Amino acid sequence: MKRTPFGAWPCSIARAVDLLGDWWTPLVLREAVFGVRRFEEFQRHLGIGRNVLAQRLNRLVDEGLMDRVPYQDRPLRHEYVLTDKGRDFFPVLAAIIAWGDTWLSDDEGAPVVLRHRTCGHETRAVVACAECGDPLRIEDMEALAGPGLRTAGTAGTARTAGTAEGEPTAAAADSP
Repeated sequence: MKRTPFGAWPCSIARAVDLLGDWWTPLVLREAVFGVRRFEEFQRHLGIGRNVLAQRLNRLVDEGLMDRVPYQDRPLRHEYVLTDKGRDFFPVLAAIIAWGDTWLSDDEGAPVVLRHRTCGHETRAVVACAECGDPLRIEDMEALAGPGLRTAGTAGTARTAGTAEGEPTAAAADSP
């Protein structure tokens, strides 16, 4: 079955899934976030085939999430370092860890615990409003057409998260 490319869709989730949607790419990024830099280390930590790993690393470099940096001249060898774009993926990984710990951990508990170096406490990802700091809840969200959707020529309408098509939104419920 041929994979449908989503990169041109006017949707940030579709574009991200197009880049990160196979199971190896987020795991390669996870290893990079936690300090793995060299090809052999990625391969050892993940148990991934050399050809698949090379493809994923090349794609991450091509897409600007990682840089390939020489660390040895003879023979020439490279390591892979996260760019700012790649480092910005960390909150996504932290959110996936938190979700997985809540819904997929076994009776033994979380396989990895994140500790905030600044305060020394164990922590987990919390998605919060950038303006007021309140945690984001599905019931409080509304999706509005942004400039990228409007310029794509797609008619955008406001939708309240957590409602099915045809159900009244919070905005409609407040209308006379």
